[in-house]
Amino acid sequence: MAHCVSLVVLLLCLRLMCPLVTGIFMDKLASKKLCADDNCVYTISLARAEEDYNAPDCRFINIKKGQLIYVYSKLVKEKDSGEFWAGSVYGEQYEDHMGTVGYFPSSLVSEQHVYQEANKTVPTTVRNLQKP
Repeated sequence: MAHCVSLVVLLLCLRLMCPLVTGIFMDKLASKKLCADDNCVYTISLARAEEDYNAPDCRFINIKKGQLIYVYSKLVKEKDSGEFWAGSVYGEQYEDHMGTVGYFPSSLVSEQHVYQEANKTVPTTVRNLQKP
């Protein structure tokens, strides 16, 4: 009996670890994005959240009304999809979220200051990094 219980526990543990090993498939938000540079590391603008937003999954960030957000890229809207931007939270009162980069709906923010134009179109696919 103890052997059966151990086997069941082992199988449950393996099942719980399986998504970590195989990954979880998520729908792609867009095929292209607009950035200020080829690597999308330069800040495009500073935006202020007009509403709260609770992230539905790990690709997105939570934002609170009034919060400032650095914008790094803007996804090119495709049919039947919303328009999302990628950015990170800014400000001392949000220290626990600073440095976290993720997507948020562009309709929930207003741009406060544009630093540079997002005039580079970059694919959203993961680039193959070559080892030196």
